Amino acid sequence: MILSVSVVKNHLRYKRFLLLSGIFTLLLFSQISFGQSAEAETNFAVCKACHTIGGGQLVGPDLQGITERRDEAWIIKFVQNSQALIEAGDAVAIQVFEENSKIPMPPNNLTDDQVRDILLYIENGGKVAASEVVEVETEETVASQETVQAETPAEAVSGRKDMRNMQITFVVLLILMLISLFDLFVTKILKEKWIHYIIILTALYIGGEVLFVEATSLGRQQYYQPDQPVWFSHKVHAGQNQIDCMYCHFTADKSMHAGIPPVAVCMNCHNQVKSGKITGESEIAKVTEAYANKKPIEWIKVHNVPDHVYFNHAQHVEVGKVDCEECHGAVEEMDEIVQVEDLSMGWCIDCHRTKEVQFANNKFYEQYTRMHEKLISGEKVKVTVADMGGEDCQRCHY
Repeated sequence: MILSVSVVKNHLRYKRFLLLSGIFTLLLFSQISFGQSAEAETNFAVCKACHTIGGGQLVGPDLQGITERRDEAWIIKFVQNSQALIEAGDAVAIQVFEENSKIPMPPNNLTDDQVRDILLYIENGGKVAASEVVEVETEETVASQETVQAETPAEAVSGRKDMRNMQITFVVLLILMLISLFDLFVTKILKEKWIHYIIILTALYIGGEVLFVEATSLGRQQYYQPDQPVWFSHKVHAGQNQIDCMYCHFTADKSMHAGIPPVAVCMNCHNQVKSGKITGESEIAKVTEAYANKKPIEWIKVHNVPDHVYFNHAQHVEVGKVDCEECHGAVEEMDEIVQVEDLSMGWCIDCHRTKEVQFANNKFYEQYTRMHEKLISGEKVKVTVADMGGEDCQRCHY
């Protein structure tokens, strides 16, 4: 009797174990098959700008059957940062790059699991289980329903405010000085002349300071933020979508000018992306219309230096290895571009005095062997641009 009870208990435990194992397996299977499909669809939205699933080649290759053609580990690395693989000399990555018109794919901030989910989404033909389609209202989607208002960097707002305050102060003191002079020599109502002297001296000091600041800023346009013909957000493209600067400004490492991207570059993505989260279809429609009419978009240049100044983007980007944001500011945080630096001669010289020369793997500087040897021997701790002639007037004033 005791034995039979023990057998029954063991049998019940065994059944419970099988039941729990079955439930766990079903849950695990459901997660693997569909658990993150909704997120995968969201992440694949970026891919859809250049790829299709079974629809043939767009900008990039058709992704149908991609997991059969390529190894999963390689795909994950390529999706996360294709350019890094190409620069590392990966033969397959270079082949894919050359077969697709050498159009660089922007890096994607995705985890390995997120890329795997996208691959499952592709294998499933780009379909999501109905139970997984959930529309979540986020701060971003709420913001997209509101009126578009470009964000201006706090530094630019503060700078403009300081300029306005200085101008208002100058006008007020100028009026007070004129009143003091008139009373001092004509009406003579106020007997305490020292009050007039203080007002006049203060006005002259502030006026001199304003005159100096305004004179030195001639030809400069710090905090310049023009309205563009198409509302284009660098915050969305360079920040959220992480599109590399060189994808649009593709001559920055080869030419004196960074180059304003032609409409054809915009259409690489906007052949498929017809609506934005912030502006809807209205602004993208301007781009497609310009492309259809073969009419360039007349973008307004924001960063300008005086005509007598020679500035070469290739020299700074390719040779000097200068990051774009060192001159242009945190572009990835700006909706409308604003010039945050004054781009003055003093500002450039300060950079030349502190910026270390990038000797490593840089053929341009092979001619400076002696300077390089001094650096290796320890005779010099670092080499700055000033050491290489960065303070010579003719470098900019040619």
